Amino acid sequence: MNARDEEPSSGAGALISARGLRKSYGRTEALRGASLDLHEGEILAVTGTSGSGKSTLLHCLSGITRPDDGVVAYGKEKLSLLPEQRLSELRRSDFGVVFQFGQLIPELTALDNVALPLLLAGIRRDRANQRAGEWLECFGVRGQADIRPGGMSGGQAQRVALARALVTEPKAVFADEPTGALDSLAGEQVMTALVHTARESATAVLLITHDAQVAAYADREVWLRDGVVHSAPADVSDREAARREG
Repeated sequence: MNARDEEPSSGAGALISARGLRKSYGRTEALRGASLDLHEGEILAVTGTSGSGKSTLLHCLSGITRPDDGVVAYGKEKLSLLPEQRLSELRRSDFGVVFQFGQLIPELTALDNVALPLLLAGIRRDRANQRAGEWLECFGVRGQADIRPGGMSGGQAQRVALARALVTEPKAVFADEPTGALDSLAGEQVMTALVHTARESATAVLLITHDAQVAAYADREVWLRDGVVHSAPADVSDREAARREG
């Protein structure tokens, strides 16, 4: 590994800073000392081949998973030292998470799915529904407000998921392959909506993807290989391998 390819050793000024993250599942090492900075208002793409540890990195950065070693700092807080209650609070307020398949609650309408984080934060239902409707409008799916996920297209459901992730006006959004289950047109619509909204609200976005076209929406791209973060894909063959596996 060339030292020039590594992320800077200092996280000064970063919204979220990770250093030396290690995470294993049994004998499989998903992360082997990964370090990364995410800055306020930045859209950062993390690319790499399947199985390179991209989703594990996102889970550690967002507090979903605790690393075996290393530190994730959000401001003055170290996520690995926080109780689950505080981590849950952060994911309801400061962090938004979007998964590849949206993971909307199937029994709830689009409006109720988006309003849920606000209700959990103690906001009155009428105000929560108003804000949820505004975010559905922002992502062009206000017409789906009374529809449950099973009645939506993949692109519609993913835009509802994005609205849910952003309704609390978080400081950072973690998007794990947000277009992976969509066709190219729906994927382009989702990414355009995500980038536009993030720019408007100065929200930082960590974008996990294997798709070079999706990564092109980012301000900066890093490459995860063998559980370690590099500043760019190591070589053309690695990038082509990622495209083929996608």
